[in-house]
Amino acid sequence: MILEHLNQSPETIDFQEVILYIDKNYKFTPTKFVNGNTINQANQNNGSCKVFSFAKLNNLSKDETLALFGDFYRTDVLQNPTGDDHQNIRNFIEFGWKGISFEGEALKLIES
Repeated sequence: MILEHLNQSPETIDFQEVILYIDKNYKFTPTKFVNGNTINQANQNNGSCKVFSFAKLNNLSKDETLALFGDFYRTDVLQNPTGDDHQNIRNFIEFGWKGISFEGEALKLIES
């Protein structure tokens, strides 16, 4: 499970593994969301929408949430701090949870 993986070895989390877990366990509705000074329309940056929604539903910290982005965070962003890619990750580093708001509920747990 992703939450166990996050607690045991967050530095090895793979973004695709996170998305597969979310897709298997949650019903996703494309949702407009704001992240700091970036407005993401519904169906734009769905991966970030899923990760932030999952993290919010599970009351994850800022650091735990960033770990869910895997190498996009660890390699692309941390090793290139002045880059302009992965704006949702960079904004979350700057604004944290205070900067995140959703226009609706993006994820709903699939009842088994």
